[in-house]
Amino acid sequence: MRIVTDLHIHSKYSRATSRDISIDNLHEGARKKGINLLGTGDFTHPGWVAEIEKSLVEDGSGFLIHKTKDKSVRFILSSEISAIYSKNGRVRKIHIVVLASSIKDVKKINRSLARIGNITSDGRPILGIDAEKLAKIIWDQSPEAIIIPAHIWTPWFSLFGSNSGFDTIEECFGQYSNRIYAYETGLSSDPEMNWTVSQLDNLVVLSNSDAHSVKNLMREATVFEFKPSEFTYENFHKALKEKDLSKIKYTIEFFPEEGKYHFDGHRACNVSMSPYDARKLNNICPECGKQMTLGVYHRITDLADRKPGEKPEKTAGVKYIVPIAEILSQIHGVGPQSKKIQEETNSIVGYFGSELGVLLDAPLEQIEKRAGIELKTAIDKMRIGEVEKIPGFDGVFGQIKVPFKPKAEIIATSDLDQQKLF
Repeated sequence: MRIVTDLHIHSKYSRATSRDISIDNLHEGARKKGINLLGTGDFTHPGWVAEIEKSLVEDGSGFLIHKTKDKSVRFILSSEISAIYSKNGRVRKIHIVVLASSIKDVKKINRSLARIGNITSDGRPILGIDAEKLAKIIWDQSPEAIIIPAHIWTPWFSLFGSNSGFDTIEECFGQYSNRIYAYETGLSSDPEMNWTVSQLDNLVVLSNSDAHSVKNLMREATVFEFKPSEFTYENFHKALKEKDLSKIKYTIEFFPEEGKYHFDGHRACNVSMSPYDARKLNNICPECGKQMTLGVYHRITDLADRKPGEKPEKTAGVKYIVPIAEILSQIHGVGPQSKKIQEETNSIVGYFGSELGVLLDAPLEQIEKRAGIELKTAIDKMRIGEVEKIPGFDGVFGQIKVPFKPKAEIIATSDLDQQKLF
């Protein structure tokens, strides 16, 4: 049984999130996307815990199901915590995702965290505590909790971030490093980039959406394989601990160039470049002379000890997607949130059963029959990675442009027209 998981999301109690996020809307959004196990997000916030208890019920597996809706979507208790503190003479800003197996444990964790800082002001609380000490507090209250370093390369708030992170897992988590079994790539990196850093070899690569709205669920995800009777929190935890690739099948990825911190750059001057070019300039913006924001790609190359293309002995697979609404937006030349695109997206998803079903599973001839040759061509190109990539930088999302005209039309166009296909 394929289990599509998105473990890191946020509720309406986090800053800069949609007010439309509710348990009901998350359930429906996950069902349409094709997600089987969705993080609740923000379990540290008492208001969100109350909504979780109102709408969800524990099913005995360590997961939760909706009290009234279908059981195709399960939830796992999850939350992101921001730790800001000083260590070894530097300010550190680390984000972690915590997974728990019961509301009882969540409340125990929350009582302990409330003694450290304010957990009611933001769904992603900011605590002035060392990540190692934070891990101890969490595991003291819930020994089976899972701690996952979040978006580990993001410049400002992450384990390896260029501005406030560390160079090794051990430097961050100390005596608890051996209890970190997995890490989250973040939108601006992919597994292949992470494979160049050998200290990550024994850990599981996880990808999640970090969604701040229902529509952004499954921007990234991780796919597991379990027999229905074996799909429990305990077995999920065991698969991560043992890096069991019979259970951990592949991640579903953003093309990392679309992430807003992929390349180096300076947004104010609209300057963007690869880390190799940035190093030639001593990482200084050529327009204004100020320090550029060093992106994820730069930071990975700083710590890499393996050549691009090489990979560890044990790795799960990788598949890349572009959301259907974004593809249709390029085909029709209107915004992805327009009424036309939303209606067409809902129609196509409704026909095939889920968005993931269209993007990864549906035969191309069926896509063409139902939605036209342009969408069929675009999804074909997306599946094999033949897309144009404009890297994001310094907080600016990149662009992935998918060719959508069929081959016969491409041959018939001029060179100038071919440039307009993207």
